[in-house]
Amino acid sequence: MTTLSPENSLSAMRSASFILVKRKPPIDKTEWDSYFDENGHLDKSRDFICLNILERGLHPSIRTEAWKFLTGYYSWRSSKDERLMVDNTRKKNYEALCEMYEKIQPLLENLHRNFMETRNNISYDIQRLYDKDPLGNVIIDKKRLEKILLLSYVCNTEAEYQQGFHEMVMLFQLMVENDHETFWLFQFFLQKTEHSCVINIGVGKNLEMLSDLISFLDPTFAEHLKGKGAGAVQSLFPWFCLFFQRAFKSFDDVWRLWEVLLTGKPCRNFQVLVAYSMLQMVKEQILLESMNGEDIIMACNNLIDLDADELISSACLVYAELMQKDVPEPLKEFFQ
Repeated sequence: MTTLSPENSLSAMRSASFILVKRKPPIDKTEWDSYFDENGHLDKSRDFICLNILERGLHPSIRTEAWKFLTGYYSWRSSKDERLMVDNTRKKNYEALCEMYEKIQPLLENLHRNFMETRNNISYDIQRLYDKDPLGNVIIDKKRLEKILLLSYVCNTEAEYQQGFHEMVMLFQLMVENDHETFWLFQFFLQKTEHSCVINIGVGKNLEMLSDLISFLDPTFAEHLKGKGAGAVQSLFPWFCLFFQRAFKSFDDVWRLWEVLLTGKPCRNFQVLVAYSMLQMVKEQILLESMNGEDIIMACNNLIDLDADELISSACLVYAELMQKDVPEPLKEFFQ
């Protein structure tokens, strides 16, 4: 076993303090613009910006542009002119994919056994989405959303389509103006987060590491979960499939957590520490009532309207605790 860097532990505790105690305002447009020189090159380091995003978050006015850097849509070393060229290229590539899809759609309908089923699933999922704000204004375009999801399914053979992607892509559509931005940001988001929300790629790994983390940091609780909560941890897969989208009280909270995941700060696979922190919220109730598997899942599903800053801060403290221990090699590699 190996002790992880004490510097990382101090950084995580500092971040938790900044998030909840100092409560510095999010990075706004004036501050964001000050990060660039006259040619649009970043004057600040990537680490500086990512650490500030972890501790403070992004103001909605600059979230779209900042996410393009965080996802890899733009290079951190690009100039303003280069970014204009990249955006134009991404638009042309998206349009080319749309043309390709139109040409091969009849072939897919006839030969691809899963295509019709997936298209029906996407259509069904989208129809269930509530597309209006509290004032009754339509906030999402369901036809455009369906087109993007179908194109993603056809083009992304790794991730394909799974229930819940419609809700995730909806949040990207709400953030940006153009379809090509929605499409590419979602693709880059999946890549940047190592497909951690994809059932057949990263979700199982997240659940396995969550179980290992509980066993390492809280063995008494782990024993209870194994004894009375058979399959309880494995049943938490919806948390990862949606990256905790349904646990928050607002879309802004969801974006706040997701942009932290994109920074890679304070560590890789921060989503597992977030899940551990959420499970700790119901630990006392689970132990006090000696809950079984179904009751544990119900208690976890009742975790809603959470505050993103509080949850991020709690997860940072878990990371700081982890850094101070002799960590088993698999956990060490997972959170480096």
